[in-house]
Amino acid sequence: MYQWRKFEFFEEKSAGKSSIPDEVTGKIQCCSSGRGKIVVGCDDGLVNLLDRGFKFIYGFQAHASSVLFIQQLKQRNFLLTIGEDEQTSPQLSSICLKVFDLDKMQPEGSSTSTPVCIQILRIFTNQFPEAKITSFLVLEESPPILLISIGLDNGFVYCIKGDIARERITRFKLQVENISDKSLSSIMGLGFRVDGQALQLFAVTPNSVSLFSLQDQPPRRQTLDQIGCSANSVTMSDRSELIIGRPEAIYFYEVDGRGPCWAFEGEKKFLGWFRRYLLCVITDQRNGRNTFNVYDLKNRLIAHSLMVREVSYLLCEWGNIILIMSDKTTLCIGEKDMESKLDMLFRKNLYTVAINLVQSQQADAAATAEVLRKYGDHLYGKQDYDEAMAQYIHTIGHLEPSYVIQKFLDAQRIYNLTNYLEKLHEKGLASKDHTTLLLNCYTKLKDVEKLNMFIKSEDSVGEHKFDVETAIRVCRAAGYHEHAMYVAKKAGKHELYLKILLEDLGQYQEALEYISSLEPSQSGATVKEYGKILIEHRPMETIEILMKLCTEEAESAKRGKPNSPYISLLPSPVDFINIFTHHPQSLMDFLEKYTNKVKDSPAQIEIHNTLLELYLSNDLNFTSVLQENTVFDSRATSSKGAAKMPIDDSKERSIARGKGIEKEKDCLGRLDKGLRLLKNAWPSDLEHPLYDVDLAIIFCEMNAFKEGLLFLYEKMKLYKEVIACYMQAHDHEGLISCCKRLGDSSKGGDPSLWGDLLKYFGDLGEDCSKGVKEVLTYIERDDILPPIVVLQTLSRNPCLTLSVVKDYIARKLEEESKLIEEDRQSIEKYQEETLVMRKEIQDLRTNARIFQLSKCTACTFTLDLPAVHFMCMHSFHQRCLGDNEKECPECAPEYRSVLEVKRSLEQNAKDQDRFFQQVKNSKDGFSVIAEYFGKGVVSKTNNGTTDAFRSGSTALGSIF
Repeated sequence: MYQWRKFEFFEEKSAGKSSIPDEVTGKIQCCSSGRGKIVVGCDDGLVNLLDRGFKFIYGFQAHASSVLFIQQLKQRNFLLTIGEDEQTSPQLSSICLKVFDLDKMQPEGSSTSTPVCIQILRIFTNQFPEAKITSFLVLEESPPILLISIGLDNGFVYCIKGDIARERITRFKLQVENISDKSLSSIMGLGFRVDGQALQLFAVTPNSVSLFSLQDQPPRRQTLDQIGCSANSVTMSDRSELIIGRPEAIYFYEVDGRGPCWAFEGEKKFLGWFRRYLLCVITDQRNGRNTFNVYDLKNRLIAHSLMVREVSYLLCEWGNIILIMSDKTTLCIGEKDMESKLDMLFRKNLYTVAINLVQSQQADAAATAEVLRKYGDHLYGKQDYDEAMAQYIHTIGHLEPSYVIQKFLDAQRIYNLTNYLEKLHEKGLASKDHTTLLLNCYTKLKDVEKLNMFIKSEDSVGEHKFDVETAIRVCRAAGYHEHAMYVAKKAGKHELYLKILLEDLGQYQEALEYISSLEPSQSGATVKEYGKILIEHRPMETIEILMKLCTEEAESAKRGKPNSPYISLLPSPVDFINIFTHHPQSLMDFLEKYTNKVKDSPAQIEIHNTLLELYLSNDLNFTSVLQENTVFDSRATSSKGAAKMPIDDSKERSIARGKGIEKEKDCLGRLDKGLRLLKNAWPSDLEHPLYDVDLAIIFCEMNAFKEGLLFLYEKMKLYKEVIACYMQAHDHEGLISCCKRLGDSSKGGDPSLWGDLLKYFGDLGEDCSKGVKEVLTYIERDDILPPIVVLQTLSRNPCLTLSVVKDYIARKLEEESKLIEEDRQSIEKYQEETLVMRKEIQDLRTNARIFQLSKCTACTFTLDLPAVHFMCMHSFHQRCLGDNEKECPECAPEYRSVLEVKRSLEQNAKDQDRFFQQVKNSKDGFSVIAEYFGKGVVSKTNNGTTDAFRSGSTALGSIF
């Protein structure tokens, strides 16, 4: 300890030295600190309280004579004192223990400020004989329970435990020494040690050090050492170690005996413990001078040393060390802040001491790193790069890595930089840039062994000690493809692994095998990413992988469950269409295989749409042909020999002709496939097809695929568009056959097609007599058009003669004549019937009716009175009619039906939409109007009805 460095880590506080205030008149006998104040007991029985700066608060008379010991509690504002009071009887001792509550004062009428004394205990009784008190110690177990230990000069320790204020206590005594010589048996010091539930008491005499286990009953004594110490040189450390001072050394004791000792000479007058420092007042026996030292035992240095006068008491309060001298002067010493201590050490370049200091004082990691950084800067300035790097490595996690990296980049110390970057990655604090720099260091050093250790270590990728994508990128750039592939594979970066295989190494087959080994979801993702390259170089193998992805699991699921829904969880072929962007032939092969294998795919509409586009396209997969032709043309143009030109041209033309024939065959074959797809994907039992009809029509129109258009229009019942296709092609035979098939109303056809066909022939402007005659046959058979319309339509064609329609007109005139004759006969009949009805009505109005029926029409019995006769010449018993005497039961049903028909006609007269719809749909609109007039609906003079039909005159005219 004599070789320990001395530092001034402490300084005097409160503007130097001060003294006990004059209000404290008696001789100080004892002192205690706690709860922000110092308590002083004097020989006049007064207890004085001092605050920060040793300012007097108040004093009170605690005992009649002298205050021997005093203790300020920490958890409660209680003060315990031991002193001499007046002796009331010879049998009772004058020494007693008092408990004062400093929060409760005496009533205001008292002359002085005196706290309430809540308890007075006699220490000595018959069971506890009186002796001189040499030490006093209080342990606050858990309020209000206290454990008071009183050491005596006879080798005993008296203990009082319990709630002192309520006198709920137990007393027991411990014997430390059994020696008659009191100079060897006096209790010089006590110390409590609490370890969980274990409560132990150290007791020190000049002759021994003992330990009592108070949790045992009776308490068990253990002798730790056969040497002791004198008074005031006993204290406890913050780790519950007992410290005693002897002239030759300072000893530490734990529960199992003596621990370390620190040897240095001098009489230890006082020992204390402040935070992590040992406090010691030493008297030099040679010259009698007193020295106050503060020892940092962990760092082996003297934190403060000061020559002092005779010290009476050593206390710690307000975060400072307080020395009270025998002349009542005081000295307050406080610890400097960490920054000041470090600045002092840095000025002396004592960096190792500074590091040990911050580590021992449990400073935060940032402060420690700052000290290490300064030490590293110091070593770096001395060009001790290896040692400087060792310090910088300890700052990882707190010091910005770029600070260190920049220094060693400038110094071109690549080995030290590599070491720092390795440690940075080991602690998982490296960024992408750090990974890039470290791998560049390895590659520049060509240290393949370290590169393998960094890349292929068992835990590197798993714990992500470096950025995987950065490592792969740097290794690829440096040509270390094997390392890049290893990292990608181990990290599960399948896309990057395949990127290296395909783009750097061109190993397409290995890439396909790797994709096949992956999980279906991962395999699908990688194919989407790199499918274009694979399709370009290995189309068949790639299509096989896609088929496995889209169908294999579906088949296995179907084998297990016939109606398994797993197919909906499989990837759809539509998801992979983008990889066939420049290879439509491969796409067509893939989709054809898929549709042949899977019949009920959820994406079959999209698949069929794509296949239709491929089938109906005119330029599928013939880009290469055009490129080859261009190459041949350039070669022919660059040829120098004029004689060779015709030969080259002939070769090129023959090749081009062969390619053209091949293209035409392929196009026809695909059109056949497209037509089959159109028909197979729209069976007769489905209302809607398994493809987008609008798209299919667009494809057919764009590529002039007539057969497809005809099929789609016919399925959609767009018959007019069907015959429009034939009209555009001037296919008269096809037109007529189409109208025969689609114009038969008995089979759900549209007879108006014949009218459109006739209009077509009328506007044709060429001789088409044969076709017109055939059309007229069907128009006449189904009575589709009036003869006048037929004549007007055909009259627009100047190439047609009257002979074409002569027979048709003759037959129509004959039919019309027959119809006219039939109508004339019907008119005469209706006129005769009307005349008879009018005569009957007139007769009923002017002449009387004679009822001669003798029987009831209802019951056929003889008619008797009362009887009812109706104008229809029916007679009934009144009883046979019941309640209905106003109408004839025989004639009423017929009459009601007539009225119902009349009401219905009147109602229909108000329904304009129905009337015009009948006129529009009728072959002869005039007949519908005549029927309405005939039924008396239109002729009725009703304003509403007449106005309604008048307002519809314009629409009616348009129908005709």
